[in-house]
Amino acid sequence: MVWIHFGFPAMNVLLQALLLLCIARLWLMPLPSSFWVDEMVTAFVVRFGPTHPSLAVAPQVPASIYYVLPRAAGALFGFSEIAYRLPSVLAMAIALFLIARLAARLICPEAAWFAVFACLALRGINYHAADARPYALGTCVAAASLLFLVRWLDSGGWDEALLFAVFAALVWRVHLIFWPLYLLFAVYALVRLVRGDTRAGWLRAGVVFLLVGLALAPVLRDALPLFREAKAHVIVPPPSALDLVYSLKIGLIAVCGAGAWVLSRVFRSATDRPAASWASLTLILGWWLCHPLCLFGFSWLTGDSVFLPRYLSVALPGAALMATMAAAFFIQSRHWKPASVVLGAGLLLLLGDWHHPWPPHSNSDWRAAARKVNELALGPETPVIYPSPFIEARPPAWRPDYPLPGFLYAHLLVYPVQGKAYLFPFQDSPEADHFAASLSTQVLSASRRFVIFGGDQNVHFWRDWLAVRHELEGWRHIDLGPFGDVDAVLFERPRNTVRLELPATLAPAPGTPAPHGSDRGARDRPGGSGGRRSSPLPSLREGCFG
Repeated sequence: MVWIHFGFPAMNVLLQALLLLCIARLWLMPLPSSFWVDEMVTAFVVRFGPTHPSLAVAPQVPASIYYVLPRAAGALFGFSEIAYRLPSVLAMAIALFLIARLAARLICPEAAWFAVFACLALRGINYHAADARPYALGTCVAAASLLFLVRWLDSGGWDEALLFAVFAALVWRVHLIFWPLYLLFAVYALVRLVRGDTRAGWLRAGVVFLLVGLALAPVLRDALPLFREAKAHVIVPPPSALDLVYSLKIGLIAVCGAGAWVLSRVFRSATDRPAASWASLTLILGWWLCHPLCLFGFSWLTGDSVFLPRYLSVALPGAALMATMAAAFFIQSRHWKPASVVLGAGLLLLLGDWHHPWPPHSNSDWRAAARKVNELALGPETPVIYPSPFIEARPPAWRPDYPLPGFLYAHLLVYPVQGKAYLFPFQDSPEADHFAASLSTQVLSASRRFVIFGGDQNVHFWRDWLAVRHELEGWRHIDLGPFGDVDAVLFERPRNTVRLELPATLAPAPGTPAPHGSDRGARDRPGGSGGRRSSPLPSLREGCFG
């Protein structure tokens, strides 16, 4: 990075240019693409504040200091996808610098560039760097906490101790799911103290960790009720052993280790670095393993699955450092920079998504779906059915006259659609069936056409449900998408059918968005992968504490 000087100016220029290309392609070019549904929740919280009454159904959602950043970005640059995502880009860039410093301290000074590109080789790092959610900030704060913890234990100085305490107190305030990091802080400090490998004594360490505990007491007080309610926000089963193995990013570690071994055979050289200390191994292994293992165990012990890619994002730098450590067993100091160039060029080639001129940030194109529906030029009285993409949208929180704007339909704020809104819950239920049947009989059958708009599986469920209604017999339906894991379906009446009068017995949702087009800013049955917890990362999907 531009702040790091490692000698060999020409090689440094090449590495810096390669880094800038990676950041431009993997982080910056996806910024203008559509928000996915959690990012639209960010827009909702920023606009209406964390105390909006509709957020009472999911109090964990606004419980983060992160929202200060997109609020400031919006004030400076206006509301847009790029503006809201820029804070995450900056936070992850700072995190890369901090991780490089840790690699230089824990492994060897020449390994810093390799650790940076190892981070960029992880899709999760790149995804969260361009995501208007708290996870890039969490990675940054975690890296700062660990760097100042190491520096404090090295020097024994109060300046580093207080900086560690400040950043450690912020970790849990960024996201409640980051609690396993405190185990890592304690274990690393304990190893250093027991082995006498620190200038900070037991008394000073006790004072610093006591300060951290006191600073976290208010967060713990607010978090305990949320953990007790976690089951209401979970939609995924406990993780499998394969999920755990996948989360550890063993493939990257194996590739880096094997590649370094091949390099050592080609050049017939052996590593000239001393063996890593027990303390360094403890920190790297702990950062790599602690979070996945804790969330895996928590998910199985409680039955409330929190084992999801975005919740595990704070452990990804640990996997990158572990990959760097695997390479360090075979690489000589003078070969670190050439190896870093090879790694950086390879990841840019493989992860650049070159079949898209402008790669999308996620697989949820709500903006294109809303634009397609608005191209139909629906009248203000045309019914538009919105299944909520949030699991919290169920009785009694959900009701047909749910007031808008509201958290359960946050996507309507960002990408509004013309027409009259009729709000459906996230999942099928007797109440949902009763409302849908009444709507079909009294409103939909009297209309010339109507639209279902939302997460693809939500939309497809209600499309199939309505398609077999006798009052809609003969109607045709047309899928307007798909738009990734978002879809819209248009129903049209047969032309030879007499139109009935539209009764007023079913009112649309209060506060229906004004029909002014697409503003710039799913999951299980009947919800689909288009819901709030949809993720472009493979195999795992989100549960509670979004």
